[in-house]
Amino acid sequence: MSPSTTLFAGVLRSYRRWNAVRRFISTHSRPPLTSIEYPLSHPIYTIWAANTSLGKTLVSAGLSTSFLSSPHRKFLYLKPVQTGFPDDSDSRFVYNKYSEFFSKNRPEFSVSASNHVLKTSVSASEALLRGGFEVERDENVSCGNGVVNLGLYEESKLQGSENWEMKGFSELVCKTMYGWKEALSPHLVAERENARVEDDELLGMLKGCLEIESESEKGEVFCVIETAGGVASPGPSGSLQCDLYRPFRFPAILVGDGRLGGISGTISAYESLTLRGYDVVAVVFEDHGLVNEGPLSSYLRRRVPVLVLPPVPKEMSNNLMEWFQEALSTFHSLEEIMQSAFLERTSRLRNMPRKAHDIFWWPFTQHKLVPEENVTVIDSRCGENFAVHKIEVNNNVDLITQQFDACASWWTQGPDATLQIELARDMGYATARYGHVMFPENVYEPALECAELLLEGVGKGWASRVYFSDNGSTAIEIALKMALRKFLFDHKIVSDDLVAENAESRVDLKVLALRGSYHGDTLGAMEAQAPSPYTGFYQQPWYKGRGQFLDPPTVAMRDGVWKLSLPQEIETLNPSLEDLTFSLRENIFKESRDTSNLADIYHSYIWKTLQLIIDSSGSTRTGALIIEPVIQGAGGMEMVDPLFQRVLVKECRNQKIPVIFDEVFTGFWRLGAESATEFIRCKPDIACFAKLMTGGIVPLATTLASEAVFESFVGDSKLQALLHGHSYTAHAVGCTAAVKSIKWFKDSKTNHNLISEAMLLRELWDPDMVRQISLLPAVHRVVVLGTLCALELRAEGSNAGYASLYARSLLQKLREDGIYMRPLGNVIYLMCGPCTSPQSCSNLLNKVYTRLEEL
Repeated sequence: MSPSTTLFAGVLRSYRRWNAVRRFISTHSRPPLTSIEYPLSHPIYTIWAANTSLGKTLVSAGLSTSFLSSPHRKFLYLKPVQTGFPDDSDSRFVYNKYSEFFSKNRPEFSVSASNHVLKTSVSASEALLRGGFEVERDENVSCGNGVVNLGLYEESKLQGSENWEMKGFSELVCKTMYGWKEALSPHLVAERENARVEDDELLGMLKGCLEIESESEKGEVFCVIETAGGVASPGPSGSLQCDLYRPFRFPAILVGDGRLGGISGTISAYESLTLRGYDVVAVVFEDHGLVNEGPLSSYLRRRVPVLVLPPVPKEMSNNLMEWFQEALSTFHSLEEIMQSAFLERTSRLRNMPRKAHDIFWWPFTQHKLVPEENVTVIDSRCGENFAVHKIEVNNNVDLITQQFDACASWWTQGPDATLQIELARDMGYATARYGHVMFPENVYEPALECAELLLEGVGKGWASRVYFSDNGSTAIEIALKMALRKFLFDHKIVSDDLVAENAESRVDLKVLALRGSYHGDTLGAMEAQAPSPYTGFYQQPWYKGRGQFLDPPTVAMRDGVWKLSLPQEIETLNPSLEDLTFSLRENIFKESRDTSNLADIYHSYIWKTLQLIIDSSGSTRTGALIIEPVIQGAGGMEMVDPLFQRVLVKECRNQKIPVIFDEVFTGFWRLGAESATEFIRCKPDIACFAKLMTGGIVPLATTLASEAVFESFVGDSKLQALLHGHSYTAHAVGCTAAVKSIKWFKDSKTNHNLISEAMLLRELWDPDMVRQISLLPAVHRVVVLGTLCALELRAEGSNAGYASLYARSLLQKLREDGIYMRPLGNVIYLMCGPCTSPQSCSNLLNKVYTRLEEL
């Protein structure tokens, strides 16, 4: 509620303290927000409304009267966006109404009350001048974007009925952060008054206000942040406010609508907030005699309390003081609910590490090496960032702080904050429409559209069939079954009469793979990879390694230069020195290398290896080739020479060995192209995809195959079919997420990193900074491609390899810097999403460079 007032008139003192104000404003006039951080030492709530003019400011003022009914307390009211200023000022309304309520009730203690207006549009400041209020303006107070640092401030000392020195005192602080003159939607008035405020700037100001207040806390503190208009009303930049404030994800109070039609609007507002991950703690609305609380309580299943305020009198002859008195018990109840929810939240966050440590069995983790205090508590996620709970040990203060998810949540994540909400909305629709339905012999739109997009995208030009599964490892199992069947039929090793098949007709089929590769944790997938820490006796006692494993040549930047490292078997063949270094990374992928001396050496090495696989009886054959194109992920982020992989694929085709590309990690723009086939310039017979395919929101995997592979399973008997699957094959929610993500990443209108004409991502990691990192003494090698920037720390002995703990102290410091990383031994990496801005990547590199210099 924002009644018209003549701003800064009346009996209270109004004055300007320009030196103090400018120090205050300079603290808030910071660069664009880089991280979110706020204290959990006291409740901070956002006040939302189902629509305009429903009484958000009445609720804020009522909470101030409730909370400040005792001494030694501080109530902070923040209004980030105020339109209609100076005629309307919600912060001054709260300031005035509490002051009047105090004067009428005169508690024993005193209260220091103040109201601040930090920044306004030029139009709003000129309106103050026309109203007779003297505002000092010079070049130093202009922000340069149509916004001025107004810095107005008023205060009053509200004397209690007793000596405040004996009874104590409390404090009310009200602040308007940004004001615009016209009483219009913020996005419209910001444009009309040429005073646009970007989201980062507004959130940075909000963060600064919370920091300033937390520095001087004494006694109990309570903070409310009141939004403008309805839940989905636009902010000054045009972003919906429910999206604008998501990085903070403060718990919410929803002011509902008690009028005719208000049930629908309140439910819609509630769902808009919960869709975006807000915790709605209570719904409160004015009583209009329609008993709206009944249906609302029923819909909310009594999980969210619904409170009803008395009707607001149409005639405000007593200036609402009687109404505030009548509503005080409701505001006490609301405050109690908010305090209880806050205490429950902080207690839960504090206890989570202990509970997790006691009952979780984390993957790829030696629990003995993870003390309870090292458990990271993730409160929420917004786009690429975690909101993490931590406790400052020195003063025992709880904080919510932000960390960039440099693991891309184990290589699955791609969405920015906008796509995250789009996915939530579409997946909610799929859940409501389909739930889950079985897939065999059925079709439904999400699965069909997903399959079509896959064949038009990553499978274009070679794939004709899509086989759905649940995760990358399962997709590999399916691919191996497909490839081995294709090999058997191509080489006429089995007949179509499967019933007549006997043991004598079988051969020992091997899989050709590269050392250092990783294809998943299921038993078959592990058999297709060379011995490694993942396949050791402690991990997989059944492991035999049913494959022939080649040592691949790898490429990395060392000391500022891209260099090729060859395995000993190839190095003895005396390659030309000019083939071993590259002035540019792009030269590594050029097809002109196919005619080089090195290509002939690769061919000779591969052909000889394949011949050695066939034993004297001829019963051992190479039934499939499986490779991770270009980058071997879990094996240490090694870049395999694409020329080597291209020659390898060509030779396998010559010998009718089916080729599998494991693109679970590399697919969908992870390396800068939709498929890694763009880099090695050849096509597989079978390929596996997962992770980024759904934006990392929900598990789903696919195995794509050529028509020739599919035909090897076609016959008159069900026994000839591919007998593999799981209950959630092609589940509608996952297929819907995949459809949205696939379209989003390959559309330059939504993915601003996409170079449309080349269908490649622009360079995300600053080449100069990457080179500088590679020159550091602590760094052995660097690999940068697409969304990946990996580096191997220089280490020897037990400090090197997957079991190394060498990077632990470095990663702890980087987490303190706001970067969440997890190593592969002494290999650390930064991984962003296809939509991450190069500026964000540069910020990450600078922090890593600074910490590496310390080593």
